[in-house]
Amino acid sequence: MSFLLPEAGLLFWMLLAFGIVFVVLYKYGFPVITSMIEARKRYIDEALEGAKKANEKLATIEQESNALVESAKEKQAAILREAVATRDRIMTDAREKAEAETQKMLAEARKQIKQEKDDALNEIRSQIAILSMAVAEKVIGKELEGSARQHEYIERLVDEKIEEERKTE
Repeated sequence: MSFLLPEAGLLFWMLLAFGIVFVVLYKYGFPVITSMIEARKRYIDEALEGAKKANEKLATIEQESNALVESAKEKQAAILREAVATRDRIMTDAREKAEAETQKMLAEARKQIKQEKDDALNEIRSQIAILSMAVAEKVIGKELEGSARQHEYIERLVDEKIEEERKTE
């Protein structure tokens, strides 16, 4: 008996036991193992497909997000441009209104000054007429009859004098 070489009977029974185990495994074990491996493979393939779809969706979402950000930036720029234009328009309108109001106030002030000047001139003319009438009354005495004619004569002289002064101005 040699430890390195098996005998023919032992070799036969070992082959027979191996064959039986192989047949039992082939009939009952391998199908279960292969179905489990196939199921695991399908699960991994589905997971990979899902991951691929998720990556595609993520890329699509990222593109949409970038497009939304760009759109928001464009809208923001448009709103800012519109706000600047509105601000400029409001400032221009305010300046124009202020200038128009200033011109109106100046015109009214000039008109009021002219009116006051005319009123003062009329008052002065009236005072001069009264003084002139008093002086003329003393100077002329009885040459002119009645104070109405004297007043008319003096007014005419004063008007002539005022006209002469306006022509020289």
